[in-house]
Amino acid sequence: MWDNATKPWQEEATELLTDVTDSCSLIVWNDEVNTFEWVIETLIKICGHTNEQAEQCAMLIHTQGKYAVKKGDYDTLKPMRDAITERGIGATIDQ
Repeated sequence: MWDNATKPWQEEATELLTDVTDSCSLIVWNDEVNTFEWVIETLIKICGHTNEQAEQCAMLIHTQGKYAVKKGDYDTLKPMRDAITERGIGATIDQ
């Protein structure tokens, strides 16, 4: 006789927990003032990007007008946003 524990084709119902803390995006905005080099240097230093990541983000910022360079929770992104804006680069946090 089969019971629920020995029927491999029956799966136990489980709840799926999702992490909603990473619901914010750090957006960097294009401008006509800052150079690619300055934006790249900033993304490396402030956001921890590799050189390649920073270059790709800078190109997307330039061509699209803005780009989400980092995702995370608000408390993690706020100091990054503040540091980026202190360097004269436009940045916001979107939820």
